[in-house]
Amino acid sequence: MTFQRKKILKSMLAFSLCTLTMSAFALSQNLGQISAQIYGNLSNLSKLITAGSYVAGLGFSIGAIMKFKAHKDNPTQVPVGTPAALVFIAASLLFLPSILGTTGATIFSDGGTVATSTGTAWDPNFDDT
Repeated sequence: MTFQRKKILKSMLAFSLCTLTMSAFALSQNLGQISAQIYGNLSNLSKLITAGSYVAGLGFSIGAIMKFKAHKDNPTQVPVGTPAALVFIAASLLFLPSILGTTGATIFSDGGTVATSTGTAWDPNFDDT
């Protein structure tokens, strides 16, 4: 990748990150609403990554089929390792969302509870006698 492409990619990433956080702060009034807005944006981002993974996996599988055909037509031009690698990449991209879902359920199980604090930390009227 050339230096110019890297620079454009970095600036696009910075712009999207700024837009994501600025929209959360602009539409909210307190910290709870800000965190809820960011959480909503990140859930949409995870759906986008999942959809992109499926589309890229299908693309790589079609590319692997085409490379297998090219290898069959001319084995000296296209080594068999190229379509085999494309198949493994396609399989990993197609199974990535389910693996991430299973891993997330394993690490952050639904049976857990959120820790909260109750009571008072200091009471000036407390008499210990």
